[in-house]
Amino acid sequence: MAKFDNIAVLNKMAAAPMVPVFYHKDVETACHVVKACYDGGVRAFEFTNRGDFAHEVFAAVVKFAAAECPDMAIGVGSVVDAPTASLYMQLGACFVVGPLFNPDVARVCNRRSVPYTPGCGSISEVGFAQEAGCTLCKVFPGDVLSPKFVKGLLAPMPWSKLMVTGGVEPTEENLTAWFKAGVFCVGMGSKLFPKEVIAAADWTVITKKCAEAFDIINKCKR
Repeated sequence: MAKFDNIAVLNKMAAAPMVPVFYHKDVETACHVVKACYDGGVRAFEFTNRGDFAHEVFAAVVKFAAAECPDMAIGVGSVVDAPTASLYMQLGACFVVGPLFNPDVARVCNRRSVPYTPGCGSISEVGFAQEAGCTLCKVFPGDVLSPKFVKGLLAPMPWSKLMVTGGVEPTEENLTAWFKAGVFCVGMGSKLFPKEVIAAADWTVITKKCAEAFDIINKCKR
């Protein structure tokens, strides 16, 4: 069961609008990364469903976060069908993210008051997702659609809450472009977790990158 409901999760994303997107097959590594992000100010963390037995790693991460990162909402990403969403919610997922919109996923998430953030690549897809109860939609892939897409969508649909993922970088130029366009939050993956940093287990680098990203975002939102 989710530790935080949809309102609490969205409030966390609003207050700390950068969601790390990460997967690793090793439980210990995944837990270290979650803690490093938490120490850097992150309060919503997306663990992606990408490897064999990923759900087992996820279950361990949820238990770890409950003890060591009590204010962290752990969600699952790369979900494309309802059975997978249900499995992860049973393991404690506080939010569900996907690369595409599947109304069946929306139904099972709405039933448990768990926010579902589907990937949308057009204004029509965002509209269909909103009709299915998706408060936050994911603009994906961000590096293909660009901040102009966000700005153009918000003009006729200003009530929309958008999270962009794909190509987001922890730089002033990149983050400023997205937040000035009007995104609600951003999802950030590989740029936040360089392979050499993970290999060296230098978790302080990740904490620093998260904190620096939030500093930039806070400047944008003033």
